[in-house]
Amino acid sequence: MINSNYLHSEVTQVINQAFYKIYNTLGFGFLEKVYENAMMIELEKLNLKCEQQKLVNVFYENKKVGYYYADIIVENKVIIELKAAESLCEEHEAQLVNYLRASEIEVGVLLNFGKKPQHKRRVLTAKYKNHNKT
Repeated sequence: MINSNYLHSEVTQVINQAFYKIYNTLGFGFLEKVYENAMMIELEKLNLKCEQQKLVNVFYENKKVGYYYADIIVENKVIIELKAAESLCEEHEAQLVNYLRASEIEVGVLLNFGKKPQHKRRVLTAKYKNHNKT
C-alpha cells in the first residue's frame, strides 16, 4: 500500500489498482493503445476524471518549441505514461520526468504491461521545475 503522505497518493493508489486489474485480465502482448483504452474505462468506473491523449506544450525561453500528448491525465494531478515493452528502461523514466517538467502536473506514473507488470512513480514538484512559460 502506498504511503498516504505521498503527494496525490490517493489517486496513484487507485491507478495502481486499475493497472493490476487490467494486467490480470488482459495479460501482456497488446499494443499500448489497448491498455490505454482499458485504463480509461477502468479509471472512469472508479469515478476519476481522466483526459486521454492530452496536448501539453513545451516551452524554451518563453517560446513554444514543441508538444507531446500525455497518454492519460487523471484528476489534473497525475500523468500516466503507458508502455508495452519487455521491461522499463532509463529512457522511459526520463520521458516521464520530462513530461512532468513540461507541465503543471507534479506526479507521474509509468506503467508497463510487459511480461512482468511494472510501475514507477515519479514526483517533480514546482520547486524543481524551470518553467519559462508566458
